[in-house]
Amino acid sequence: MRVAILFCLCFVTACVRPPSHIGPVPALVPVEARVAFDRNGNIAAMARGLADRATGRAVTIDDPVRLASISKLIVGIGVMRLVEEGRLDLDADVSDVLGWRLRNPAFPDRPITLRLLLSHRSSLRDGIDYALPLDARLQGDLAKPEAWDAVHPPGIWFHYTNLNFPVVAAVMEAATGERFDRLMRRLVFDPLQIDACYNWPTCLDAAVAHAVVLYDEAGAAVRDDNRGHRPACPVVAARDGSCDLARWQAGANGATFSPQGGARVSMRDLAKIGRLLLDDGMVDGVRLLGPASLAAMRVPLWRYDGANGDSEGGFYCAYGLATQLLGLVAGCNDDLFGDGRPRFGHAGEAYGVRSGLWIDPAAGTGVAFFASAVAAGAPKGRSAYTAVEERMARGK
Repeated sequence: MRVAILFCLCFVTACVRPPSHIGPVPALVPVEARVAFDRNGNIAAMARGLADRATGRAVTIDDPVRLASISKLIVGIGVMRLVEEGRLDLDADVSDVLGWRLRNPAFPDRPITLRLLLSHRSSLRDGIDYALPLDARLQGDLAKPEAWDAVHPPGIWFHYTNLNFPVVAAVMEAATGERFDRLMRRLVFDPLQIDACYNWPTCLDAAVAHAVVLYDEAGAAVRDDNRGHRPACPVVAARDGSCDLARWQAGANGATFSPQGGARVSMRDLAKIGRLLLDDGMVDGVRLLGPASLAAMRVPLWRYDGANGDSEGGFYCAYGLATQLLGLVAGCNDDLFGDGRPRFGHAGEAYGVRSGLWIDPAAGTGVAFFASAVAAGAPKGRSAYTAVEERMARGK
């Protein structure tokens, strides 16, 4: 499965409001924003729809939205910064950093590395809930056999798995002693001078107040209905219902701040991250990563050959370090743009959002987009992607 429930572009003529609302029920219309860019800056932008239906606030390219799985690509940038600093090794057994033994119970002699986790070849599966409560401990949850592929050992099989990234976040925390959301702010967002965050605690008040509210197909708010204030609990509460972030312990629960999908970033700022990727680790005079690190992220560590992983109907055809690669496998179904050109980046899908950050290195251009208020059962386009994703990618 992709990240969450499938959604489609809603042309529904009516939807259900919460009972407290009085009056006619308005149509649930798409909420969309898109920024196209090159190495020098943004070259086109559009935004339409309401970021908050309750207040009538129109969406802009400066409103932060939950990116879904594009969050993984940003985590990859953070990991590569720590690799450059010598604090992490892509090919070392992560057990050495975590302080406990991480193994697939069916293959106890196979070490698991960051390279395997970041490329979805670790043999972890989403057989357990990856949205773990605040007081959970990864060590205990990952001891469950259902979290693992019992047939394919680490390193030989691609299976897109959200659970890989809580493990990556735990490794980052254990190596630095820093809380994941604060670490990502220090490593990525602050150097780029963008106000973005994982699960809200490190974003400024203005960003929290301008969140894009995510709605289901009936019009009910399902995420980020902040109403101008910080959420009372920005993470999955502990099993006793409490939400004291002081309980955090480095490396104990990398799922706390949703590294797999919880980044809140505006399209203007996502385009800036895209320009960083496009220009080999530099943007607006800021060098965040060396060219070799960016090149390593784009190396296809897995290419679908029909028998080496789950492509999900041709949606995943090649993958690097937290990076999707398009247009590299003949006959696959990932041609989102309809032109056969190789691109890299990542797609996202969760809670009614379809998002994308895609780079065309040969043309020196890219695009960042999202469409929200998208209903279940989205019609496919010409590719494995939905028609709304194809339209947004192409700027139609």
